[in-house]
Amino acid sequence: MIKVAWRRAARHMSYVVALAAIAPLIAGAALAPQTGGHALALAAGYKAAFLCSDIFDAGLAESQATADDLEGIYPEYQTAIRTLTAVIDPAAKTVSVAFDSRLPPRISAWRPHLGCAQLPIGADAKGAALLPRLAARPPAAAAGERAWPDGDRDAAASRANNAAKLDEVVAQAFDRATYGAGTSTTAVVVVSGGRIVAERYRAGYDAHRPQRTWSAAKSLIATLIGRAAQLGLLRVDAPADIPEWRAPGDPRGKITLAQLMHMASGLNTEGPGNRTDEIYIGGGAVTQVAAAMPLEAAPGSRFRYANDDAMLAARALRARLGDGQRALAFPFQELLWRIGMTHTTLETDWRGNYVLSSQVWTTARDLARLGLLYLGDGVWNGERLLPAGWSRFVATPAPAQPPSAASGGPGYGAFFWLFGSAQGLPAGTYAMLGNRGQDVFIVPARGVVIVRRGFDAAGGAPFDGARFARDVLARID
Repeated sequence: MIKVAWRRAARHMSYVVALAAIAPLIAGAALAPQTGGHALALAAGYKAAFLCSDIFDAGLAESQATADDLEGIYPEYQTAIRTLTAVIDPAAKTVSVAFDSRLPPRISAWRPHLGCAQLPIGADAKGAALLPRLAARPPAAAAGERAWPDGDRDAAASRANNAAKLDEVVAQAFDRATYGAGTSTTAVVVVSGGRIVAERYRAGYDAHRPQRTWSAAKSLIATLIGRAAQLGLLRVDAPADIPEWRAPGDPRGKITLAQLMHMASGLNTEGPGNRTDEIYIGGGAVTQVAAAMPLEAAPGSRFRYANDDAMLAARALRARLGDGQRALAFPFQELLWRIGMTHTTLETDWRGNYVLSSQVWTTARDLARLGLLYLGDGVWNGERLLPAGWSRFVATPAPAQPPSAASGGPGYGAFFWLFGSAQGLPAGTYAMLGNRGQDVFIVPARGVVIVRRGFDAAGGAPFDGARFARDVLARID
């Protein structure tokens, strides 16, 4: 018994060490310290972007947005963000943050469904009128009028005999200690048998208040690519259609969509984690920054976690759809609104490229809906939205795996992280993971989806999502 207990403890410690190893990848590897005007411009952009999305996407007060999204962040921006002043214009739905008397402030402007986009450094407020806007509108029926999972009516199942034990585990996710010292949970939703069997929110959050997905958004672009493949618009084993790579002789033109989805493009990403601050908070466009990276390794030969690979996969999809309303509407009309994800906002750069490596705002229930689509292998209300076997494709180990997988950490599929017996979970478990504790575990063997959202501090202890998932599964009949 002592040997068994020791082996279990060793396996758990191995997983914790490996989890700590991948946490910087999901969060983005640390940047070298920057000084001078550009660093301040990035800090101002960070504050403008997050306040804009928190206030106009999520409906938060500035004080709450500041406490949640502007504290516990990357240390190289933290001090400056506390001193920079934001000007919020509720009528224009913009946030401006001045940083240099010789340049216009950093400006982030909101649009319905497309959320906030940052103007480039040096652009003035007139540029907000030029941002792309979505013409399409969601279904007229209110979410509360449609039955779960298409809507919210009758979402919860009749509570089982062990409901109290399940509620106890869910409560521990909010205690800031059990699953990681100092972690901060905002939402938990557990779905079993297609119905919600446990749900809880921190004060200030509820079933309809979104927050940023961070890198869990990468699994959404995987789903959109699957939808496009089902419609015959592209093939994952074919070269990714990146217009910026079409010049004769450009070796990047041979990189396939599957290699992008496996984080195996071979592109230079300035180190694992690939923070891409020039796009996220610098006002750069995907087509200007991500598409400019050169090769440094043979495509498919190595795993390197990279935001660029996800943004380029989205760029390839846009290239197949064109630069107009068809491309803007595709995620909503072909996927989100079809499965009831009506509280999800996909943000773009100023040139209309979806930044689907991170810039998505959604609710715990909407993430649970996405998990249910995968439990059904891409079939929703009898209609096949994803190719048969797509769930197996995204959950199949990529040819090149993260180094941490060898020491008990999760593996990687196609924009999904892979879990199983090494982490004490049923074989075939896979997950969407994002910075600051955005976890969505899909457990096909049990027909369960487990969603946990948070605002865990950068550099702090990561929320032990696998242990939480194990504890939840142990209390579901």
